[in-house]
Amino acid sequence: MSRYCKAEDPCRLRGSRSNLCRWLRPELWLLFALACTLLLQYLSQAQQEPSVSVQVKVVNVLATVRDKHGQIARNLTKDDFTLEEDGRPQTIAYFAKEDDLPLKVGLLVDTSLSQRRVLDQERSASHTFLDQMLRPEKDMAFIIHFDQEVELLQDFTSSRDKLYNALGLLETTQYAADNGGNSPDSSGRHHHGGGTQLYDAVYLASDELMRKQDGRKALIVLTDGVDRGSRESLPEAIEAAQRADTLIYSILFKGDEEGGNHGGFAFPGGGMGRRGGGGRYPEEPRPDGKKVLQQISQQTGGRLFEVSKKLPIDQIYTAIEEELRNQYSLGYTPDKKDEGGYHKIVLQTKDKDMTVQARDGYFGGS
Repeated sequence: MSRYCKAEDPCRLRGSRSNLCRWLRPELWLLFALACTLLLQYLSQAQQEPSVSVQVKVVNVLATVRDKHGQIARNLTKDDFTLEEDGRPQTIAYFAKEDDLPLKVGLLVDTSLSQRRVLDQERSASHTFLDQMLRPEKDMAFIIHFDQEVELLQDFTSSRDKLYNALGLLETTQYAADNGGNSPDSSGRHHHGGGTQLYDAVYLASDELMRKQDGRKALIVLTDGVDRGSRESLPEAIEAAQRADTLIYSILFKGDEEGGNHGGFAFPGGGMGRRGGGGRYPEEPRPDGKKVLQQISQQTGGRLFEVSKKLPIDQIYTAIEEELRNQYSLGYTPDKKDEGGYHKIVLQTKDKDMTVQARDGYFGGS
């Protein structure tokens, strides 16, 4: 005869065993209820305790690598690279060959008088580049022109038709030298301006548009590199691009000298831009546009190209497309706490015959 009570045949023992069975069942239920109560109290206390979340800063670097013959190296691994921040070796935690991630491209076209002879070339080549570069429903682009102002002709879109229409709006504009005088802008400040607001264009494209985007980002700037009248300085424009993790490819067109004109910048709708007046101002020494563009591209991880008979713009666009389709993405967590300021990055390959093209640093605290 069984010594235990079974659910299907409860308490069928006779005499004292039947009484014992009737005594055990309430006790077992009491113990079970007590255990459940303790478990619920534990879970409730655990939920009330604050959770601790740790934010880990990850620095991402996009790189293009070329061998000693100038050809793009496409088959490198994480172990082929070394990386330093502020002179300290860093551990590369993330590595991938980025040839399929969505791409965000901004086209910045100089429409000042100095570019009037080459604008048709720029428009035609840009049309072909966008047609070949952008993958429908995956990549996006925007178009800005800049001269006496910075104007967004087309916001981010994957529509080729909209981008082509924006390219059709590109034209050089001449302002009368005495038009507007020294008029105040929307903030009430007065200033004199110039005719090529390059730094403002880079700053606004980076800070207002690119900084809100994820993934791979690049600006392509077509200009002679000479800035006249921007509010933002060259370092401020470069910093904005670095904070937005945006590469800048510069295409240098040596243009004509332009006369006095006025400045300001504005985006349609009045939300993003500023307008200012201008007037006659003392003639300033012409800056070296090539050095300016070299600095912008080098510090952001892009590249400078100079249009010539041997290197026409369509070939330059082909080279840019090749680079953007053959990049390495590396990520690391700095070994020291970020206290703000600028941090120098040195990314190299162990093969000293190879050349790495990547941004040379980033700003902390962003």
